[in-house]
Amino acid sequence: MNLPLPSAAKLAKPDVTAERPSRSEAEAAVRTLLLWAGDDPEREGLLDTPARVARAYEEFFSGYKEDPTALLARSFEETDGYDEMVVLRDIRLESHCEHHMVPIIGRVHVAYLPKDRVVGISKLARVVEAYARRLQIQEKLTAQIANCIQEALQPRGVAVVIEAAHQCMTTRGVHKPGVTMMTSRMLGEFRDDAGLRREFLSLVKNGAPAPEA
Repeated sequence: MNLPLPSAAKLAKPDVTAERPSRSEAEAAVRTLLLWAGDDPEREGLLDTPARVARAYEEFFSGYKEDPTALLARSFEETDGYDEMVVLRDIRLESHCEHHMVPIIGRVHVAYLPKDRVVGISKLARVVEAYARRLQIQEKLTAQIANCIQEALQPRGVAVVIEAAHQCMTTRGVHKPGVTMMTSRMLGEFRDDAGLRREFLSLVKNGAPAPEA
């Protein structure tokens, strides 16, 4: 049985009620952190660091400005009846842990079973990026991607697998490099049909290498 899905409106953007600080306030916060770390933000090598960090954060967390559901609004019905699995493997994942604000780096594999329509494959990658470019935990990210595709396209099923390394574990704390976390979310026929699920996981693991560009 599939669990109830959050609405697209709840998935699209987080509920942020606090007023957003100005850029100058953000840069001042970086200077405070530099002082707290024990360095001098007025020395030559750090003079422009607050501004650089603010610009980097705009890129790292640009997903807060995106509506992932809107990315899937345009779809195509001219498929000549195609109803087999559509799989997009090895989507590069770059996100940040919401507990320590350090990188999560890995790969995302997405599949869906079309019902009446398909969507441009670049849009699937953009949905991944829209959610990844927010502060995240991998479990929630996996569910968000799958739930968004399911609600927007209404396919017969959606499958998402994420494999990622968390620098909050590899560079601090227990210091265990080389550890990969795997999460999955199966909806519709992927949840109900064990054979279909195995086919998807086999394609993810053993599929033919992508042709050279």
